[in-house]
Amino acid sequence: MMTNGSGTYIPVYVRPGMELSMTKHQKVLWITRTAILIALLVVLQAASISFSAALPPPFNSIVTGSIVNAMLVISVMTCGFATGATVAVVSPVFPTLLGFGPVWPLVPFIAAGNITLVALWYIIGNKNIGNKKETQNNYVSYIIALPAAAVAKFAVLYIGVVRVAIGLLLDLPEKQANMIGGMFSIPQLITASIGGAFAIAVFPALKRALSLDRPAE
Repeated sequence: MMTNGSGTYIPVYVRPGMELSMTKHQKVLWITRTAILIALLVVLQAASISFSAALPPPFNSIVTGSIVNAMLVISVMTCGFATGATVAVVSPVFPTLLGFGPVWPLVPFIAAGNITLVALWYIIGNKNIGNKKETQNNYVSYIIALPAAAVAKFAVLYIGVVRVAIGLLLDLPEKQANMIGGMFSIPQLITASIGGAFAIAVFPALKRALSLDRPAE
């Protein structure tokens, strides 16, 4: 039942299966958007690795890392935590399966760092996703989320990869250990910050493109 605004309740007929159909539609929309974001991420990762191959370390990893972090932030800001977390977990898996990603022992730690980034953006920066206009409060939350998420991801990756994986689990030559350790230290802080800043810059256009500004029907 619904009210006509004067306190009088009017019976409303809901066709059997309508709610179920809406739920199915939402699930299909979620799967579609998540699949598109994952495919786009994998393509951009492969392209950025090819593009930055001629660059010396750590600049080559900064290019790819910034793109990955931007996609993670865009995913959670436009489609919610479930999509962001899914993209975060898949991000290191598909490249490794295709032969241009990290070694398998590092994948769980990278996924954990990605989920940390996504979670903090969702908690801090993604609260006003349904607003019709970008307000000052939106950008305040984005600016707070950017360094908080970047520092948190950096800490998770440094502890997980550098201290645990390299320090305790993997038996790597010193030169290779130093190279990987360098990739998962300060450069991670830089790429998370660049990716977040890029996402903030394009977010208003993405909201319009994905019709996130329309009021709920």
